[in-house]
Amino acid sequence: MGLTERVKGEIRSFVKDQANEFLTARLVELGFVSPAQDFRHDVCGYDQRHRCRYEGNRGDIGIIACESGRPFAEKVIEGLEHQFKKSGSRSSNTFRLIPSEERHFANSEIKPIISESLRGMDVYVIQDVENKITGYSVDENLRALLTTMDAAHRSDAHYVTAVVPAFPYARQDRAMGRESFTAAMVARELEDANAERVITLDIHNAAIGGFFRRALLEDLHASKNFLDYIHEEGLTKNLVVCAPDTGAAGRNKHYAERIGTELAMIYKTRDYKDGGEVDGMRLLGSVKGKNVLVVDDMIDTAGTSVKAAKLLKDHEALEVYLVASLALFNGPALDRLDKAYDQGIINRVIISDAVYHGGDEFLEAHPCIHRVSVAGYKAKVIFNINHHRSISELLK
Repeated sequence: MGLTERVKGEIRSFVKDQANEFLTARLVELGFVSPAQDFRHDVCGYDQRHRCRYEGNRGDIGIIACESGRPFAEKVIEGLEHQFKKSGSRSSNTFRLIPSEERHFANSEIKPIISESLRGMDVYVIQDVENKITGYSVDENLRALLTTMDAAHRSDAHYVTAVVPAFPYARQDRAMGRESFTAAMVARELEDANAERVITLDIHNAAIGGFFRRALLEDLHASKNFLDYIHEEGLTKNLVVCAPDTGAAGRNKHYAERIGTELAMIYKTRDYKDGGEVDGMRLLGSVKGKNVLVVDDMIDTAGTSVKAAKLLKDHEALEVYLVASLALFNGPALDRLDKAYDQGIINRVIISDAVYHGGDEFLEAHPCIHRVSVAGYKAKVIFNINHHRSISELLK
């Protein structure tokens, strides 16, 4: 830095200090700030909440479960119990499930009620917007999440984090003509509801993180949980990993490398005049005489998944295993998967518990489906965030 730049920097610093002192004196004169108060803390907003941030203590963990997110939240609580037992006396913080209520009025309005103080807590609001049991729509569940977060902020929580495994409107991340970037709107709504951080799972497009202006987006991956299951079940023998489309190539390449096998890919063409329906598929690579693992971020109506499995069978694949982090299972999805299983087209559908469809009775009714829990993984992430520890190792 030259002499001129150094002098300019000193002048800017001097002017700033003088302005701060003048403003502080004027505020004291007007009675807004007492002489004993620190200008930096009381005028600039660096209050106790921000001092806590820099002193390394986020506060005790408070878990708030929206109605549709309660089944997943209960599993996260179990995972936190395990994490705190492992840490023993090394952790000065505690955690608890905050009693809350979600009232739904006749006109579909939603009102969350939090029954305990949140002052000074590190709060995580858990919501499963795709829950199929409560009967609420994605929009209703999203509204419940937003209003609960706002209530937590108004209850003076130090931090408010949204835990929403299935990010709402994630597939509306681009515009084809006169359309909305609805995923960007959801990002802004979460920030407007005072989210400091948003934790999701295998989001449809990682670029959605760029829609956030202030909040951090933590996009977690279920790959380690699924890979552990695949190894435990002995499914790696004679296996080829096949990406269901070009967009999933990176995800499937990761699985192929971790398993140590070859990668194939299905090239899909879509008719965007007909709502983006798949109108053609072509296999790139060989699956003849092999078992095939097909990994995707979600299964919606399962139409494309079943078509992909049929294509692999037509190319003489032995067994087909579908893997999806987010089992949305909308419309005819379960009927299609059950039928494909009965016909021998699909051998297993491996999903996470991030979207709730019911307990063991659901698995008994659909023998093709195998469920792998990611709740303990989410609990580890929450624990590490609360203790200012890295979560990068958990993402592998």
